[in-house]
Amino acid sequence: MTGPHPLVVVGDVLLDEDIEGVSTRLAPDAPAPVVDVTGDRRHPGGAGLAAALAARGGRDVVLVTALGDDEASEAVRRGLRGRVRLLEIPLDGTLPVKTRVLAGGRPVVRIDRGGGTPGEPGDAVREALAGAHAVLVADYGRHTAGALRPLLEDAARRTPLVWDPHPQGDPPVPGARLVTPNAAEARVLHPGSGETTLGAYAERGARLAERWRAAGVAVTLGERGVLLVRPGSGTPMLVPVPYRAAGDPCGAGDCFAATTTAALADGLLPEEALQRAVAEAAAFVAAGGAGNPGLWRTEPAPGPAAEPAHDAFGLAERVRSRGGTVVATGGCFDLVHAGHVGLLESARRIGDCLIVCLNSDASVARRKGPGRPLNPAADRARVLAALGSVDAVAVFEEDTPEAVLARLRPDVWVKGGDYSVQDLPEAEVLRTWGGQAVVLPYLDGRSTTLLARRAAVAAEAALRS
Repeated sequence: MTGPHPLVVVGDVLLDEDIEGVSTRLAPDAPAPVVDVTGDRRHPGGAGLAAALAARGGRDVVLVTALGDDEASEAVRRGLRGRVRLLEIPLDGTLPVKTRVLAGGRPVVRIDRGGGTPGEPGDAVREALAGAHAVLVADYGRHTAGALRPLLEDAARRTPLVWDPHPQGDPPVPGARLVTPNAAEARVLHPGSGETTLGAYAERGARLAERWRAAGVAVTLGERGVLLVRPGSGTPMLVPVPYRAAGDPCGAGDCFAATTTAALADGLLPEEALQRAVAEAAAFVAAGGAGNPGLWRTEPAPGPAAEPAHDAFGLAERVRSRGGTVVATGGCFDLVHAGHVGLLESARRIGDCLIVCLNSDASVARRKGPGRPLNPAADRARVLAALGSVDAVAVFEEDTPEAVLARLRPDVWVKGGDYSVQDLPEAEVLRTWGGQAVVLPYLDGRSTTLLARRAAVAAEAALRS
């Protein structure tokens, strides 16, 4: 399996600062809450957060942004060191700083300060955009995208480009694969009737797609999901949220846009990319959003991964070293069907990577009998690796996966609903390092055996006719 394809993020980096505390009284001189500070944290925001999220899982990400000589710019450089490759353009002024004061986890006030004008890009920026498998423009209204507009117009003609717009920013370049305004941004960019029905947002999306000459507009609607609208098409597609996530939504839009762009870089269709992005954004919010300290607790190794991404054991170690959750599942996967796909997609949402432990040809033959496998291990591994939900494949020779699991040491081991956790021999070995075996719902009526029988019956009928 080839590694995740590199991508370029272009946009406005901010420094996000959260001052946390508790409030139990009002100020004596004004009806304003008094916040007793218990802690504060600072981390890159805007395009910096989007780039860091895109780089999770070992993806090579280049961030093109404007930074200056001020203290906020230095804090952003420190926060992104080892996560993404920075290509800076000059900033005349200071980096914007957004400070949120939170009481009991809820924002009380936000203070914005700083700002500057981006300068001209250099040759390194041109080369990065020329070699990108996909481009994300994270526009926060500070006009970094405007400084690179000719280069972005050229990139949109060659590679998938996703534009996350801002009402005070630059309009997307023609030919963008997707533009991703949220509901409030869509209402500002095209007010229309002022209604907030799905039909009203579909109308806004269609009008914006025509205005921007974009291939599609995906309007994010919070708990309602995402509405994909294409110019000239009658019926939009609604991608629902897989579950309601209670948490801090700050940064959810960056997570959504970054995941969408990464999926397009890896060859997924826009509809598939949006499904993955909706699920990732929901999980991001549930985990605490941009304020989740775990996002910035550990620094990954700089640059591309030291081991190739198809090395399941190296991938597991890298994810674990960053404090991520390693998920594994296993089986023969002789003929990949809808039941397999649903299981793998659900398993991938549990953690930060999914590794498939695949029975070798000899192992399948011992388990399934003469005539199996129908496809050799190399072909089965290639099919699995092509799925967007699978990060790596590990082939094992034994009848059961205990030995390969002992090497991988996953945090979670997943099997389909035709098993129970008590029946899994792997559950015991997982307990030795604190891993957990779980069973996920399985799509009934789908199996390789049934497909093989159906094909045999069809072939026999064809011979008789």
